[in-house]
Amino acid sequence: QGQFVESGGGLVQPGGSLRLSCTASGFTFSSYAMRWYRQAPGKERELVATIRSADSTVYYIDSAKGRFTIARDNAKNTVTLQMNSLKPEDTAVYYCNAVPDFFWANVKVALRAWGQGTQVTVSS
Repeated sequence: QGQFVESGGGLVQPGGSLRLSCTASGFTFSSYAMRWYRQAPGKERELVATIRSADSTVYYIDSAKGRFTIARDNAKNTVTLQMNSLKPEDTAVYYCNAVPDFFWANVKVALRAWGQGTQVTVSS
């Protein structure tokens, strides 16, 4: 059914950087668009970034544009999220997930089971 293992989170000061990584297994990675989501305390999980497999087209929420960069390595079944200029409002648990590449822009497509996520805390 697919499995995701996220890593790279931690405590960082405002303005700092973190690089998150997600290793996926159990499905044909190159056939899926990969997404990063986050969930802050008391808030719903939100989509942060997507990268398509076919042509590496990317999407970011407005608050991430210019600060975050999503990338993928189909040979290693990994997707990363480079986060720069971090702000306290970026504090959340970050998760990755996958959708069939054809539906890369469709936010209503069913997602796979979530991994454990990785905690990002931005605080001075």
